[in-house]
Amino acid sequence: MEYKTIVCDVLVVGAGGAGCRAAIEASNHNLDVIMLSKELLGKAHTSMAEGGINVALGNVDPKDDPATHFKDTVVGGNYINNQELVEILVDNATSRVYDLEEMGAVFDRTPEGKIAQRPFGKQSWRRTAYASDRTGSEIMVTLVEAIRKSSVRVFDEMFATKLLVQDGRIAGVTAIDMKYGDYLVFRAKAVVMATGGAGRIYKVTSNAQLDVGDGYAMAYEAGCEMIDMEMIQFHPTGMTRPESAKGRLVTEAVRGEGGILLNSEGERFMKNYYPQVMELAGRDQVARSIMTEVIEGRGSPTGGAYLSISHLPKRIVEFRLESMIEQFGDAGVDIREEPMEVSPTCHHFMGGISIDTDAQASIPGLFASGECMGGLHGGNRLGGNALCDTQVFGALSGENAAKFAKEHSLTGFDREVAKQEFDRVEAMLQRKDGISPADAREELNNLMWSKVQIFRNEEDLEYAVKELKRIQKEVVPKIKVDVPIKRFNPGWHQAIEFAHMVTTARMVAETAYMRKGSRGAHYRVDADPDDKGYYNIVIRKGDDGEMDLKRKDLVITKIQPP
Repeated sequence: MEYKTIVCDVLVVGAGGAGCRAAIEASNHNLDVIMLSKELLGKAHTSMAEGGINVALGNVDPKDDPATHFKDTVVGGNYINNQELVEILVDNATSRVYDLEEMGAVFDRTPEGKIAQRPFGKQSWRRTAYASDRTGSEIMVTLVEAIRKSSVRVFDEMFATKLLVQDGRIAGVTAIDMKYGDYLVFRAKAVVMATGGAGRIYKVTSNAQLDVGDGYAMAYEAGCEMIDMEMIQFHPTGMTRPESAKGRLVTEAVRGEGGILLNSEGERFMKNYYPQVMELAGRDQVARSIMTEVIEGRGSPTGGAYLSISHLPKRIVEFRLESMIEQFGDAGVDIREEPMEVSPTCHHFMGGISIDTDAQASIPGLFASGECMGGLHGGNRLGGNALCDTQVFGALSGENAAKFAKEHSLTGFDREVAKQEFDRVEAMLQRKDGISPADAREELNNLMWSKVQIFRNEEDLEYAVKELKRIQKEVVPKIKVDVPIKRFNPGWHQAIEFAHMVTTARMVAETAYMRKGSRGAHYRVDADPDDKGYYNIVIRKGDDGEMDLKRKDLVITKIQPP
């Protein structure tokens, strides 16, 4: 099997908000930095983030400070966050937002000319800085321009498939050039994983098409410790129609600006669930409230609820929710005059690769940041903390990867392991009989949506675990590609992705099955009252090749669980 080898000091896998920020930071250390992007540079899922980025500036509410941001994040995470990581987040958020401004990002301003801030769910003060409702896009445009001005070498449309480990240390990755079908090995002294989430393992999701869990699966297979993979946030407001837009995000900024939720009877039902905060309750709380209304027969015709902002002045809606006007306008709805129909959609993974305070994973030389990193958000992520996470931990992972690269020489790699990986993906092209990736993905999506969703129970989870083991054993080895060519072949890419999706889905189901009580986004209708859930679940690949799950004590620095 022929392949090319490319060498660098620091390799960043992923080119979203976290990956770009990590690459910029690493390149500031005068090192050879390569960034791999699975899509064209600038098209990452970060650009789809709308509402804003959390930073305790106190520009609108002067009493806000990092200590309050810390408390809100831990309470919002249902007390199972790694509090050391939360401290890093809140203490560095201001500097990272000012970094973005220095790079050219333009945020909305207060009348005094300061960065404007809006309210988001479960936060004590108006903390979320924003650029209309296109904040993620503004940040990505800014970072891409900075990348182009830097010495970072960008390889776009490059699919990393496996992490290479040598003598217990990271050695690089195997990859496929999606454009030409060439096989490559990228060797590096340090690797940063910034591969995003895995919403596409579910039938309905706000995530981009490429968010399939590549990074989670690659890290797990390499022997990394993964944490709290059962904690998945279902954003309460995704579009319900047209079918082609189902699950597309309706930003929390709509509720932050005063949007109200109504059931089919015209009742503002959040007063029955969380009367103190209404629509600005936690995302998991609002999602469960909407689904309860649907289950009890008070949902909209499309199985959701109504979100109305028509009571606000049109000029406010037009200025602050420009994207939402366009998004629903395409569906024939004028949000200035009529309500939107919304329902929960799989949105964010709180779990992921377990890291220390240097953003380093359990494999020396491997770092992680952004959504593929776990531990920071605990049981539920506050809206606005994801973009903050990408910048704070993107910078931290890039800095410490650079330091590691300066202190270590390049390690070798096992050529036989690389050859076996390329043989594995090549076999999908050569297989004459088997199962198409489209059919396999549909089965997986339906299974996860029906059995490992917002409301969970023992019977469904046990069934999901059993079925996922079957799929991994019987379906994954039979995945075939209809058109056996290597040059830009989406069917082949989806076939490779499917194995990653199944591994990620298994981690989600296995950890959800193990957690018998309810905590955060993990809600058991049959919860064990004796399981308060004040622990993390770590999972790693055992010596026997099976998933090894264990409870882990919380990392507590300031706030004790109640």
